[in-house]
Amino acid sequence: MSIDLDSPLEKYFPNSKAIPTAAYVHIPFCRRRCYYCDFPISVVGDQETKSASIMMEDYIAALVKEIQLTPSPQYPLKTVFFGGGTPSLLSPQDLKQVLRAIANKFGITNDAEISMEIDPGTFDRDHLLGYIDAGVNRFSIGVQTFDEELLKVCGRSHTLSDIMQGINIIKQLNIDNFSLDLISGLPHQTLANCQSSLNQAIAIAPKHISCYDLVLEPVTAFGKQYQPGETPLPNDDDTAEMYRITQKTLTAAGYLHYEISNYAQPNYQCRHNLVYWKNKPYFGFGMGAASYVAEKRFSRPRTRRAYYNWLETGAIIDIPKISPTDYLLETLMLGLRLAEGVSLAKFTPKNLQVILSCLKPFHNQGWIEIVDHDGQQLDLTDQNFIREKSVRLRLRDSEGFLFSNTILAALFAKFE
Repeated sequence: MSIDLDSPLEKYFPNSKAIPTAAYVHIPFCRRRCYYCDFPISVVGDQETKSASIMMEDYIAALVKEIQLTPSPQYPLKTVFFGGGTPSLLSPQDLKQVLRAIANKFGITNDAEISMEIDPGTFDRDHLLGYIDAGVNRFSIGVQTFDEELLKVCGRSHTLSDIMQGINIIKQLNIDNFSLDLISGLPHQTLANCQSSLNQAIAIAPKHISCYDLVLEPVTAFGKQYQPGETPLPNDDDTAEMYRITQKTLTAAGYLHYEISNYAQPNYQCRHNLVYWKNKPYFGFGMGAASYVAEKRFSRPRTRRAYYNWLETGAIIDIPKISPTDYLLETLMLGLRLAEGVSLAKFTPKNLQVILSCLKPFHNQGWIEIVDHDGQQLDLTDQNFIREKSVRLRLRDSEGFLFSNTILAALFAKFE
């Protein structure tokens, strides 16, 4: 079944709960490609040039066109997320143009969370004021590490001085809702490096901190240069210890460990990312962006030329709906990333029996738990709790999260 661009979205979403209330907008431009990055980006260099400006103007025009072509009921968005790439390379006027197109097409609720990724060294006070005026109310700062040498190892374009200057601007403008991104498991990174970056992040007092483990993607510079577990990368024991240090340090400082890689002060969880983890539908716009609409998942082309060509064809989508098995596995894979876990009410009794049977060894190891609405642990052997809609399955912090890939691999093998 194709989605006709001239047909109302209600045709494909008879249940209003299936209508996306979130939108991701991909801004692909970066000064350079970091050594760990495999995202779809366009490198524009360290200096502003006329050709880069034209490139960005053309891209913004394409984004606006895609937004306008998207079928849409009058169902306003609750979250919008500008990711990249480096969205802070855009002018406030360009960002405002995209947000205006989104608001005109879908509507945006008055209390919507509008997030934007910004990199140190790419913004000043006037830029932030312009983004705020456009509607941004949450900023995510790509720090990655507070170690000057590790920044160079990563190929980052910013310095420690850029980080602190950017934080000073955030503080001067009294921006309350901002997040810091950190990476662990970097080449030459030690446990002391990890602890130091965490301490400095806490001292800055952001409302949210994301701490991601380095993933060696084959196409990246790191993926071509290093092998997992081999020096100068930290060994597996050290990377696991970094995860434990992160969890212990941030929770002791008052941050809630609400998702495998994310920590927030109370009521400051990223509302947009929760849409992904709860397996709810969302729009995606721009080069390489993914969408989940009409029970279908699809991604746009990963290069600008291919993306522009895709738009010229009318952006007709003709892919099958996800299967019930895929939906079940996606719900488990995404939901188990959350500290709250997954409601057992999402599964049929037959599937639930398979899930619980598969997870019994991990329950015995203390990696997973079944809890009621009060958070009280239940006995896995007592099947009476299956009838309770409020019962949830979740991974235990931190060992369950550490071994989440092992647990999910067992579940996928069982159902596939």
